[in-house]
Amino acid sequence: MKGSNFSYLVKQGVVSVWHNRMMSFASFCIMMVSLLLIGLSVLIAMDINIVIGSAEEKNEVLVYVDYKTDQTTLNHIEDVIRSNDNVSNVVFYSADEAWADKQEEMSRYSSEYSKLFEYLDENPMPHTFKVTIADLTRINTTAEQFRSIEGIESVTAPYDYATFLVSMRTTLGLIGGAVLIALIVVCVVIVYNATRTSVFSRRKEISIMKYVGATNSFIKIPFFIEGMFIGVLAGAASWGLTKLAYEAVVSFFSEDITLWQVLGLANLIPFESVTWIVLGLNCLAGALLGALGTVFSMGKHLKV
Repeated sequence: MKGSNFSYLVKQGVVSVWHNRMMSFASFCIMMVSLLLIGLSVLIAMDINIVIGSAEEKNEVLVYVDYKTDQTTLNHIEDVIRSNDNVSNVVFYSADEAWADKQEEMSRYSSEYSKLFEYLDENPMPHTFKVTIADLTRINTTAEQFRSIEGIESVTAPYDYATFLVSMRTTLGLIGGAVLIALIVVCVVIVYNATRTSVFSRRKEISIMKYVGATNSFIKIPFFIEGMFIGVLAGAASWGLTKLAYEAVVSFFSEDITLWQVLGLANLIPFESVTWIVLGLNCLAGALLGALGTVFSMGKHLKV
C-alpha cells in the first residue's frame, strides 16, 4: 500500500469519529468507565498489599537472653540470628534500656511505684533481640531455630497473628485476582458489543465499499484507526478520572495521619509515583480494545 493511500485511510479513520459521533461517544464512554474500574481496582489491590505488608513488618519475634550474658556471646547470638535467611531486620534491646524504660513507665503511674525499684539488688530484665521475620509462613520453623541457639533463654512469637495475616493475604489475593479477572472479562465483552453495535450501524457503508471493489484491508484500516483513536481518548479520560478518585481517597486517609499509621494506611501509593505508568497503560489498553474490537466486529460484514 502506498504511503499516500495509507495517509488517506488514517485521515478517514480520524474524520469518521466525528461523522459517527453518537456511536463514537457511546464507545468512548463505555471504554472510559471500563478502564476506570480496572485502574482503580489495580491501585486498590496494590494498596491492600502494602497495608498487609506493613502489618507483617510490625510482626516481631522476641528472643530473650540472660542479662548476665557477656558481650562476646551476645555478638555471637546476634550474628547467628542475622545469618538466618528468614530474618529481615534485628534490633538489640539491652537489659539496661529495658530497665530504664520500665522505671520510667512505672513512674508515670505513681512516684511510689518507682521507689519499689530501690529494693532490687540487680537488674531483672533480660537482653532482647527484636527480630522481624521475612516470610511469616515459616515463623514456627524460624522460632524453633532461634531456640536451638546456645545462650537463648526463651523465644516468643505471635503465631496466631502471623497465621491470621498469612490467611488474610492469601484470601484477599484470591478474591482480588478473581474480581480483577471477572472485571476485565466483563469490560472486554461490553466494549466488544459496543464496537460491534457501532460497526453494525454502518454495515451498509461496508457493503457498498465491498461492491465497488475495495479490499478488506482498505475497509478495515479506517475502522482500526477510528477504534484506536477513540480508545486512546478514553484511556486519557479514564486516567484523569482515576487520578481524581484515587487522590480523593488518599486525602481522606491522610486527614488523621496518626490513626491511619496505627492501621497501616499511611503509606498508600501516591498517584504521582505511578501517574505516567497509569496513563500509558490506560491509553495502550484503550487503543487495543478499540482497534481490535472494531476490526473483529467487522468479520461477517466483509463477506459480501
